[in-house]
Amino acid sequence: MTPTLSSCTQLWCPMKNITLSADEALIEAARVRARTEHSTLNEQFRRWLHDYARRDQQAAEAQQVIQDLRGRLRVGRKLTRDEMNER
Repeated sequence: MTPTLSSCTQLWCPMKNITLSADEALIEAARVRARTEHSTLNEQFRRWLHDYARRDQQAAEAQQVIQDLRGRLRVGRKLTRDEMNER
């Protein structure tokens, strides 16, 4: 059976402990940053793992939105290269 990301409820989510190896200074720096964000290193790792596992799904969803919008949006004029690359 393949695990799904939706196996968690609002009140309970099964957790599994894992062991990771990383440079000690890097771990401490990450803990400091997590504290400044009122979080923990565990929470930040869980967020990263969730995003990492969903990356392909998120890309597919974004492509679907682009396809849905194609032909429905009008700018009114042709954009310059600089305008198209503005963020």
